[in-house]
Amino acid sequence: MKTSRLRNALLFLALAPAMATAAQFSVEKTPTGGAIVNLDGQFLTELVVDQANKTYLWPIIGTSGVTMTRAYPMKNVEGEQHDHPHHRGLCFGHENIAGYDTWAERATFGDGEKSAARVKHLGAIKLREITTMKGGEKAVIRTVSDYVDATGKKTSEEVREYVFAVQGGNRLIDVDIVLIASESDILVDDKKDAGLSIRVPSEMAVDRGKEGGKGTGQIVNSEGLKDEEAWGKRATWVDYHGTVGGKAVGVAMLNHPSSFRHPTPWHVRTYGLFTANPFGLSQLKLQEKSGAVTLKKGEKITLRHRFIFHDGDEKDGKIAEAYATYAKEP
Repeated sequence: MKTSRLRNALLFLALAPAMATAAQFSVEKTPTGGAIVNLDGQFLTELVVDQANKTYLWPIIGTSGVTMTRAYPMKNVEGEQHDHPHHRGLCFGHENIAGYDTWAERATFGDGEKSAARVKHLGAIKLREITTMKGGEKAVIRTVSDYVDATGKKTSEEVREYVFAVQGGNRLIDVDIVLIASESDILVDDKKDAGLSIRVPSEMAVDRGKEGGKGTGQIVNSEGLKDEEAWGKRATWVDYHGTVGGKAVGVAMLNHPSSFRHPTPWHVRTYGLFTANPFGLSQLKLQEKSGAVTLKKGEKITLRHRFIFHDGDEKDGKIAEAYATYAKEP
């Protein structure tokens, strides 16, 4: 009996440090109807719902206290790229669902006849409600949103779940999205500009695109392809890493086996756009035939991805091992 008690006491002491340091999340609603997520009392990210034609997470604080999202267009920071104002933090958009564009925004286009035609087809993803908002060792936010056309008429809907966690030294955000043809049959078109995205900080881009200059970053996918070679290729995961504020950091995006058209193709750019796009099969040059799909009323598409924010490169972040674990999750 004494031996058993001693063993239990020693086991408790061994586990106590891990128990005491378990991550604790809290979630609070913002006055605008979004939410702020805190990790151990410190700001982690905000779900922004009132600043664009879609909802998004911004900014996102990664490991070592580094901000892992470009500030523009929410904030002008000297030295950042000021291109593609629709690349907002971590977001989802699609150039043509049910005839309307939630990828681009009015600020995307200049003047002229061509721009006017695009503006006519701008839609929006409008938050209807946050159905779950809770903290603890994980944080969970579930939302229901309506996809609307240029007049505000609903065309379809979406259920989205964010789960925030810490594993080892890494910070995780799971994003599960269910697109539902709730009103009628809808076309989900084959478009290059579509999917779940994060725009990484300008400093850790591989290059600075049209604005010129080299960044500190590198793109690596699960097949070993790097930088521009990873664009348009199927892979189970992609990692984008570099240096931000003198610290070596990275973000990986993992595609779950149950996700639509797994393994997804990737619209990942050396200038800093990082998108999982299972929709644009012909525009991403994977096949000649269009990958457009028509959802009958009541049908749905499920997208499942995990973001891992880590120190160092994909090897330091143990991304291949993390994917093996994620792939086994039901």
